[in-house]
Amino acid sequence: MPNPSDEASELAAVVLAGERPGGNALAQARHSTSSLTLDLNGRAVIDWTLSAVAASRVQRIVLVGPGAEALEHASVTPWLARCDLERVAPAAGPAASAVLGADVVGSYPLLLTAADHALLQGEWIDEFCAQAQATASATGADLVVGLVDYARVRARFPDSRRTLLKFSDGACCGSNLFWLATPQAKQLLELWSEFEALRKQPWKIASGIGLGVCVRYLLGRLSSEQAFAALSHRAGARVTCVKLVHAELAVDVDSVADLELAQQVLRARSQAAPLNSESSV
Repeated sequence: MPNPSDEASELAAVVLAGERPGGNALAQARHSTSSLTLDLNGRAVIDWTLSAVAASRVQRIVLVGPGAEALEHASVTPWLARCDLERVAPAAGPAASAVLGADVVGSYPLLLTAADHALLQGEWIDEFCAQAQATASATGADLVVGLVDYARVRARFPDSRRTLLKFSDGACCGSNLFWLATPQAKQLLELWSEFEALRKQPWKIASGIGLGVCVRYLLGRLSSEQAFAALSHRAGARVTCVKLVHAELAVDVDSVADLELAQQVLRARSQAAPLNSESSV
């Protein structure tokens, strides 16, 4: 069972900001080496994300990345000067970087998210943390994953293409919000790292999880509960999920279409609430 956590105790967040050499497809489309420092309604993508984390109950931020060029960007340097933020160089891949970040924090529970999550809001982070903490306490889960029902995302963003997890009890989108409740959560991160290394050999991933499980998923006969039970069995640590209500949590800014979508959402927010409390540092 997870250790009891006092709401008043320090909560740390690991923010993954590693990028491929030369940048991802979005960065290349914008002729940049980093998508995290691209302009998004007058501020950099990473600045929106870190501002949301800082506006939550998180008191310590471990930033894993970004690359050397992004570190010198005007949007990043003020964050590096903050006493509540520690920056470490990324490992080889997001899963290994997540393990590294958790090791740097050195205590649990902790929050894990990604630096391109520019539509985050501090209150949404707090909602997830409270929901995930209660779920971990009730179920004994080591790691809790935030998911958003695809029906919510489709209703909010009907023209947006999203990566789906197609379970028999309903399709979901990831939220890039993870609650690491206990040290055993690292076993699930290490499984993620193993799957990353085998991404060009999917048959090995299937054999690792269980061929029957994979076939049932492909046929649309695997429920979310069964999927997380299979992952838990494979990793030797328990993972479960919570459902989140904000469709924006399914949007990370890693494509041109998502950058344009984020611009529209943030523009609408600024018009609705000009004095946004989650301002840049």
